Amino acid sequence: MTNVMERWGLTPVINAAGTMTSLGASRVSPEVRAAVDDVLGRFVKISELHALANRAIRAATGAEAGYVTASSSAAITLAVAAALTGDDLAAIEALPATGARQRRVAVMMSHMVNYGGSIPQAIAAAGAEVVALGTAALCETYHLEAAIREGLAAAVYVVSHHTVREGELPMDLFVSICRANGLPVIVDMASEYDLTAAAGLGADAVIWSGHKFLGGPTSGIVAGQSAMIRAMVLQNRGLGRLMKAGKEAIVGAVAALEAWGTRDHAAEAAREAVIVAGWLAALDGLPGITANPHRDWTGNPITRVKLKLSPQAGLHAWELAERAMARNPAVALRDDLSMHQLIFLDPCNVTGAEAVLVSDCIRQICDAARGSGDGLQRSWSEEKAARGREATDWIGGDWIGGDGA
Repeated sequence: MTNVMERWGLTPVINAAGTMTSLGASRVSPEVRAAVDDVLGRFVKISELHALANRAIRAATGAEAGYVTASSSAAITLAVAAALTGDDLAAIEALPATGARQRRVAVMMSHMVNYGGSIPQAIAAAGAEVVALGTAALCETYHLEAAIREGLAAAVYVVSHHTVREGELPMDLFVSICRANGLPVIVDMASEYDLTAAAGLGADAVIWSGHKFLGGPTSGIVAGQSAMIRAMVLQNRGLGRLMKAGKEAIVGAVAALEAWGTRDHAAEAAREAVIVAGWLAALDGLPGITANPHRDWTGNPITRVKLKLSPQAGLHAWELAERAMARNPAVALRDDLSMHQLIFLDPCNVTGAEAVLVSDCIRQICDAARGSGDGLQRSWSEEKAARGREATDWIGGDWIGGDGA
């Protein structure tokens, strides 16, 4: 079998960061790869695939209907579009222009996060006007109720470790207020294990990523009320055409849902626990680093390792992450809280052998930094400024007519 990493000179990555889109999200299981490979060599009625996906999503979630999109981000835009147009084909073809239709869509200020893309942008891409509820760390029932009185087309709720959870409205309360006022609710929970709770609360559209914990190829999986899902499907007559899911995405999503339903989750948890225990033991006593187990922020059944760095480590947390990623093979560490000198190690996408390489890498980098004194060189403010300047640096020379070096 062809090794594409060797064939095209790609840098291999050991992924201790989690289900990150920028790293390819997850390992796709053999049974899912087999299903996708099979359909890629065939012609098929896409309408039949969507009907198949509808049945599979209904079975997995208990919702009235389901739909597969190109990604969870695309699903946000298409769900908002569906709330704006319903099944009016003329309105669907007119988007993002909305004419005299209500186009205001509310989302809590604390949920206006960036997951690699912006939640407000995904909403606005459908032609909606984004309405912020509350402030960054406080949203009360009256903020939502006032916005409803002023007129809304829909409301969006985000479940993610990126959100500011302090002072947010609980999802059940948010959905119940919207339902009592006849307002469609779209729930984005791309990286969550729970496939039933949000739909059970009555959300009109609930969105997951097919390529994160579900372990499929890139796709968005949507479950919800029949009217909303019907209107989302009809968006293929308009904006949906720009972000359509191909046969491989739909088949991959269905196969991933089936695999998820038969997966031995207890065995997987036990496997991850061995990796976490190994990391804690391997990093114990490393100068300047305190390692502790850390449960997932949003309640997923995952335990990670939290590393807290002090100056005695010889380098800042962001320096550790950058130096690990610069290796070959690259070692990806979860660094989204590195400004607080925190690094997290996620066991979901590493093998036992790779886990040893991760802890060895961390020890080697820290030992080298203490020995050379070349760490602690750039403050967080300097780091942020540099990241702003370097935001386009990944676009290499081959993009602009160079040799690709």
